[in-house]
Amino acid sequence: MLTVQEELPVLESFINIRNRLTALKKDSTKFIRAQDVLAIYKEIVKQLGKLTDIREERTEGSSSINTPIPGGFEPNRVDTIIADVFSLISLMFLTVGKSRESPAIYGQIASMRQILTHLDESGIYTEAYLQGFKDRIDQLRDIIKHDRDEQKHPEAVLKYMSWKLDGNDAILRNLMESLGVLNVELVPIHNRLVAMRKQLIALASQPKVPKTELKPIVEELRKIDSKRVDGKFLGPGGSSVPEGQALLGGMIDSCFEIVQDIKAREAQDEVSPPLRPIYERLSQLVQQLEQLTLTHRWTLRETDLYNYLLQLREIDSKRVDGKFVNAAGEKAEGQYVLLYLLRRCYGLIYRLMAESEPISEELMPVANKLSTIKKCLNEVLKYGGPYSPRDLYPYHMALHQIDTLRKDGKFLADDGSVPEGQAILNAQLSEAHELLEMLKESMSDDDDDSDE
Repeated sequence: MLTVQEELPVLESFINIRNRLTALKKDSTKFIRAQDVLAIYKEIVKQLGKLTDIREERTEGSSSINTPIPGGFEPNRVDTIIADVFSLISLMFLTVGKSRESPAIYGQIASMRQILTHLDESGIYTEAYLQGFKDRIDQLRDIIKHDRDEQKHPEAVLKYMSWKLDGNDAILRNLMESLGVLNVELVPIHNRLVAMRKQLIALASQPKVPKTELKPIVEELRKIDSKRVDGKFLGPGGSSVPEGQALLGGMIDSCFEIVQDIKAREAQDEVSPPLRPIYERLSQLVQQLEQLTLTHRWTLRETDLYNYLLQLREIDSKRVDGKFVNAAGEKAEGQYVLLYLLRRCYGLIYRLMAESEPISEELMPVANKLSTIKKCLNEVLKYGGPYSPRDLYPYHMALHQIDTLRKDGKFLADDGSVPEGQAILNAQLSEAHELLEMLKESMSDDDDDSDE
């Protein structure tokens, strides 16, 4: 992780940029504005260009994109700081509503890599489950391609994003290839074992495992295991040995290991004491992130996710050869529980990033109000009329107040700038007006006369 001498000025600049981004993130007294984010982003692009030039000069003009920054060198501290910087700037782009641009997708790429790595370690995946990641990688690649075609972002940034995405694609291909050895006759058994393993890990994450839920899974697991002859699953008629035996055998062994882990915990009534602080910390993070998935439209500032990522990175770094160890460096009881909680956290963060709407933070109060009005109007419409003008008056006034916030058809920030999300808000506003008109049409003449 040594930094090359000529890269030190760039390292100092990136550290300064990270400090500026951190300060901007922490300042909750004002909204994060697009112009502030873009000003720092320009400096990131500038320093990234300098680093590219330095490394290409040292490799006689190589322009390979198969390394973090063109140059072919092992990642050093500069690359680590760049990763921090892009984690922050991607969250900033999400915050100001620029979620469909290449810098904004870095956070999703980084979180996806953690999830795929953990899937590789655990073996809990099916072809159908992996397809979701493949589809998302294709979508993110389309965003990079669009930005390249439109020349919306510098090539150095697009290469960096492409390299990161290619890394995820490589892991995903390895996972898909590992399933390729599985004969079609064994796919149903594999899918069931994956589902059972997920159930077991979910049970293991509970403070007290219900025996009524554990017992049928263990019985089914033993039933599947009993179908093997000399350790092999046989094909129809029992005359052939389909490919993929090692994969299924490993899955069965892993399921029994989790059962043993659960039983060991039942005997101790807790996770191994050396791992207890990690368990409690991860459990707390899961609760906080699950709460955010319910309330993120109203309470989440995307940059806040950086704090969760830092905590997870710190916890993840405690593993030795993929396992959490005690003070003596020995593997301690409770591994599956901790790995499940760790993957759960990364999965929730990835989901929050993927669901981020392209609406600037400054316009989120308006977006939330419109969303609430639309939900109310839909509920009123669902239960039917008749309605009087008095019944609909509150909705009419609420939409009128939102209408008055626009100037020349645009929602403006306090400084007169035009934040991201105009098209979405205008579409939602039009939809709300249409719903209100539908309700007005359902009013009877008698209601109109009586109200007058």
